Amino acid sequence: MKRDYFLGGGLLAAGLLASLILAPLASAQDMAVTAGSNAKVVLDNDKVRVIELNMPPGATTGVHSHEGDSMVVFLSGGSATQTQADGSTKTLDRKPGDVMWSGPATHETKNTGKKPTRTLVIELK
Repeated sequence: MKRDYFLGGGLLAAGLLASLILAPLASAQDMAVTAGSNAKVVLDNDKVRVIELNMPPGATTGVHSHEGDSMVVFLSGGSATQTQADGSTKTLDRKPGDVMWSGPATHETKNTGKKPTRTLVIELK
């Protein structure tokens, strides 16, 4: 009986340890992955990574992180809702040609407009 208890406790401890190790990785997801086919890496070198993001109405980037500074160039206008890591939200209304700068962040963005949007996300390394 003690042996069964030990094995169960060992598995529980291993599961807790794995969740502690993997939790930071889950919060640092790559937008090029979480946005699926809506995102395409068009440039990646030792200084910068550029992602072209084409979002149909209702599409989401999925929760992702920008580990460093980034800039977003809005090639088309549109409306979006951005949900931050703390659960707060903000509405974005952008015109073609608008540019936005951001420091490191974890968030999710949803196209809440009626038209597809196209942006370039430029991540500095």
